[in-house]
Amino acid sequence: MATASPVVDRGAPRVPVRRLTVLYDARCPLCSFVRDWLVRQRQLVPLDLVPVGSDEARRRFPLLDHAATLEEITVVGDGGQVYRGAGAWVVCLWALAKYRPLSHRLSTPSGMRFARNAALTAAKYRGARWRPHAAGARGDDAYGAAGGWGYDPAHGWIRTGPTACDGGCAPGD
Repeated sequence: MATASPVVDRGAPRVPVRRLTVLYDARCPLCSFVRDWLVRQRQLVPLDLVPVGSDEARRRFPLLDHAATLEEITVVGDGGQVYRGAGAWVVCLWALAKYRPLSHRLSTPSGMRFARNAALTAAKYRGARWRPHAAGARGDDAYGAAGGWGYDPAHGWIRTGPTACDGGCAPGD
């Protein structure tokens, strides 16, 4: 008769989560809407909402890959835990009084598939809604900055502006 292997202790009781920082894209209307929604909810674990790539985000998390935080939702726990994508959505719900039971259901394998699909749907909506073709009359990108970057849902962030040699330099310069 086979016996079940013991559950491995991941140390969660020794490193409790007492505060979470949600990194969100302040230039994205969908992200800002979700941020405002999170702020209005009763929180069991305090949520700090910080714009991605901001001086504050870089000060708080100097070792974090800040470019990756632009691609998917990222939540950082006060004990150094980093959650991305679907896991980040689930931990945000876990922090909220009304949605903690839902977060427990979403943390199961089948629930996580649902959470992952919801996160992908939001990312696709965000990518389709705020693409370079939605630029304003000034010719800037969809976020209103002339940074030379655009988001392509199939490939992620891509360089759309001039390259270093667009000024006429010869190959090999």
